Amino acid sequence: MTETSQRSAAPAVVRRGIHRAWLVAAVTLLALVAAAAFRSTTGALFEPLEAEFGWTRAETSGAVTANLVIYGLVAPFAAVLMERFTLRKVVAAALLLVAAGSGLTTLMTAAWQLWVLWGAFIGVGTGMLALVFGAVVANRWFAARRGLVMGFFSAANACGQLVFLPVVVHLASHEGWRTAAVLVAVFALAIVPLLAWPFANSPAEAGTLPYGAAADSAPQREEAGAVARRSAAAEAIAILRESLRSRAFWILLFTFWVCGWSTNGLMQTHFIPAAHDHGMAATTASGLLALIGVFDVIGTVASGWLTDRMRPWLLLVAYYALRGASLLTVNALLGPDVEPPLWIFIVFYGLDWVATVPPTVALCREHFGAAKSSVVFGWVFASHMVGAGVGAFLAGWGREMSGSYLPAWMSAAVLCFAAAASLFFLPSSKSHLSPVEGSPVSR
Repeated sequence: MTETSQRSAAPAVVRRGIHRAWLVAAVTLLALVAAAAFRSTTGALFEPLEAEFGWTRAETSGAVTANLVIYGLVAPFAAVLMERFTLRKVVAAALLLVAAGSGLTTLMTAAWQLWVLWGAFIGVGTGMLALVFGAVVANRWFAARRGLVMGFFSAANACGQLVFLPVVVHLASHEGWRTAAVLVAVFALAIVPLLAWPFANSPAEAGTLPYGAAADSAPQREEAGAVARRSAAAEAIAILRESLRSRAFWILLFTFWVCGWSTNGLMQTHFIPAAHDHGMAATTASGLLALIGVFDVIGTVASGWLTDRMRPWLLLVAYYALRGASLLTVNALLGPDVEPPLWIFIVFYGLDWVATVPPTVALCREHFGAAKSSVVFGWVFASHMVGAGVGAFLAGWGREMSGSYLPAWMSAAVLCFAAAASLFFLPSSKSHLSPVEGSPVSR
């Protein structure tokens, strides 16, 4: 049976008990954690790699920049590939790429190999497992609680950070960084069998309806629309060209670009070396970064819950403004010891880390409709990772030039304030959300 016929076939049975959508969401969360695991630990590997190979901070930061940019640019094309070749095939290929890229780092001897493995292999693999993948799953499998589910998916980055960062730092310090890289590869490979079951490409394939859909409703068409008749690249580019005519799209691009700069690019990549500059031990700094991940899980899930009940753009205004305020303080709070004000920053910043994702996904759906929202979010997410790449590189370059991360913290704060202000220019939209989602019409 083809994917198209699977979509058009009416579900045979709506089963009681745990809805299949939640099992699919669990596997999706694990895959997103695998993608986040390696990206969240690169900052912890800077100094071991530089010590062993004699590479500069610019070289290692450049490899991270390549990873983040490729990771982001793959996302919109991945949304179309998932529609053409099925979620299961694309996710399996992505996990194998992550495993290969992580495992092969143990054999590298030159900086260009770091760029190829961190940038190309892991960049492409994690790009296909980006939050666009989560958005496709949430749109296909959930008619209700979509914002909450995206909150859980958004928290996967924090989960990868929370679970793997302390382990990677410990292994890198005691067993060597190669052992840490192998751990990530093994975890990615372990998820592949779960794609046979309980994962499924769509509710229709599993013989059920999306979670929260009425029992007598027609099967929902997958969110990327009908199966693309053009190539994945042509389809993604066509949607980009159409979206570029919308002021809402430009505002979402800018705000998510700032989000990437101030989180993945700056905090995730440079917090550990920045804390080390102030005399803090790497193990202590990694523990703080992992703790940010704990509060990130809480904040992002709460943001998903709020997105189902409040105007998403107002949530984003609050998130970016508060993030900017917190970044103004971080340089003064870092030191050899963890003082109470730094604990306050860790909690506050953690709650805000990627709380921006659920309302951004909701705004893509409101302004561009269900059929195109996944691909539109793919391009918005691409801007997030381009911003992260630029932020990671400039922070590393600025550190080499000035000997301090202060310019990086200040510039990120200013950008966050600009992002908050730009949302007041977001045009009104007629909400495309169904009543069952409980989300109000945008302004």
